[in-house]
Amino acid sequence: LIQIKWTYSLVFMESCILPCSTQVNDNLVIVWTQLTSRLVHSYFENQDQLEHQDQHFRGRTSLFKDQISRGNASLQLTGVEVQDQDRYRCYTSTMRGNKDSFEIHKTTCLIICSSEGIYPEPDLTWSTSPPSNLNLQNQTSIQQTEQQLYNISSSLILSDSETDLIYICTISTRSNRTLQLTHSLSVSEDSTKFREIARGVVGPILLAAAVVVFLVWYIKKR
Repeated sequence: LIQIKWTYSLVFMESCILPCSTQVNDNLVIVWTQLTSRLVHSYFENQDQLEHQDQHFRGRTSLFKDQISRGNASLQLTGVEVQDQDRYRCYTSTMRGNKDSFEIHKTTCLIICSSEGIYPEPDLTWSTSPPSNLNLQNQTSIQQTEQQLYNISSSLILSDSETDLIYICTISTRSNRTLQLTHSLSVSEDSTKFREIARGVVGPILLAAAVVVFLVWYIKKR
C-alpha cells in the first residue's frame, strides 16, 4: 500500500494535474481522496469506479489510462473551483493486496479473522466445511479510518464438539468479489506444525486500498 501526501496549488477554472506514481503492477487499484475524506476518484478492475464519487467532482476527474500500466496514477482535475482548495491524497495498491494487511490466528478456544484498509464497507461471515448446523457464535466489529477505509475483525468461539472442521471466514464487499487464501494448521500432541497454501483465485475484488480476503483454517482436535 502506498500513500502519498502533498499540498498542490490550483488555478481557478483551469485544468490541473495532481501527480502520483506507483510501482508497475497488474490489477492496480488507485484511489484519490481529499483530506476532508471526500472520494475524488477511484479505479480498479481496469476501469473507473465512480459509484461512490463525491458529487462535487462528477465529470471533472480522469486518469491517464494509457499510462497506468507504466505506474502513472496522476489525476487530472478540470474546471478548478475555489471549493477544490484542499489537500489531496493518492492511494495505490494491487488486487492481490499486501499480506500484512490481514491476519488470522488461533488460540485455545477462539479464532480471529481480520482485515484492514477495505473499501467500500465490507461484510464478514463464518461457515464450515463440510457444512454443519453448528451455531457459530461470533462477534464482529467494523471501524472506519480517517481515510474512509474500513477495518473489520471477527472472533469465533469454539466448543469441544466443533472438531475436524474447516472454519471459513469470508470477507466481501457489495460486489461479492473475493480472493482466496488457504491456511492449514495441524495440531498434534507432541508438536505444532504450520504450513501455508496459497491458491490462485480468479475473482477481482472491489477495493480501494487493500485486499478482500478469503481465509481458511483447518483445526484438528484430539
